[in-house]
Order: sequence, then structure tokens, then C-alpha cells
Amino acid sequence: MLRSVKFVTGNADKLREARQILGMDIEHVDVAGLEEIQTIYVEDLIRHKAEEAYRRLQAPLIVEDTGLVFLSWNGLPGALVKWFQKTVDNAGMVKMLGEEKDRRALAQCFIAYHDGKSVHIVKGELPGTIALEERGEGGFGWDRIFIPDGHTRTFGEMTAEEKNAFSHRKRAFENLKALFAKI
Repeated sequence: MLRSVKFVTGNADKLREARQILGMDIEHVDVAGLEEIQTIYVEDLIRHKAEEAYRRLQAPLIVEDTGLVFLSWNGLPGALVKWFQKTVDNAGMVKMLGEEKDRRALAQCFIAYHDGKSVHIVKGELPGTIALEERGEGGFGWDRIFIPDGHTRTFGEMTAEEKNAFSHRKRAFENLKALFAKI
């Protein structure tokens, strides 16, 4: 079983969550200017990101990315959610949904492990809904507008421990642990 891995990310919150969830030695590597293709499909983005990071580092590594799919928007914003946040923020996305009755959403997390020979991809998904307004002070990204199914609070209203117990990222990292157990 793999005991240590390089995690290529510029997001300290994602690194913190990965360490909490995986419970293994994770070396942080920030690769400035890592190219990200523009697509709504997180799986396509993560594969390209892993290949690009490996080209630069020439060492086994993981990369991670998330998407938020509004079912009524046919896949948007998907992997483009961070660009939506940079331009209109969470409040803007909520406003753009407006009076939409179908507020169902799917939180996605994809992790790619590049071992030098191939790219292995795992994912975690969590269904939920988009709140009518931002709620909570915790979390990061779109946590303050996503309400997981079976809950009444957004991720932003939960503690990190509560969120990490069942989140899309937790599910993806659990699948990564299972992959690591096989190699």
C-alpha cells in the first residue's frame, strides 16, 4: 500500500481536507501556472491536469478538482464552477437560478493519481440542492450554497468534521484509499 504521495494543489483548504480524510503522509506541491482546460466535465479536466503536472514534476502525484452540477442547467457549471464564483460568486449563481423549481445539484470530486505509466481516476459524488441564499460561515468555495440530500444545512453551516464525514471529497478520497490498497 502507498504510504506517501505528492498532492499538487494551490488550495490549502483542499490539502487540509485531504490530510484529514486520508490519514497518510501527503507532500504539498504547488505548481504555478498549471494549465487547466475549460470544460464542464471534471473527469476530462482532472485527467489533463494530472498529465500536465506529471510532465512538470516527473514524479507520482495526485491532483483533485470538484464540480457542481445544477441538474436544471444540463451540467453547468460543472468544472467551470470556480470561474462562475470568480465572476458572479455564490450569490450570483443563486440569483441566476432565480425561481427555478428544480434546484437539485450534484457535488462532484475527481482525483487522479499519475504513477508515471498511467492515470487512475476515482470520483465521489453527493446529491443535494442549491439553497435560496448563501448560508453559513464555514467551508470554502460553494459550500455556503450546497445542501446535501438528507440534511437541512449547507456545508458552510457544518463543521469541517461534519462535512468531512460524508462529503463528495470524502467519498473520492475513500475511493483513492481503496485504489492505493491495490497498488
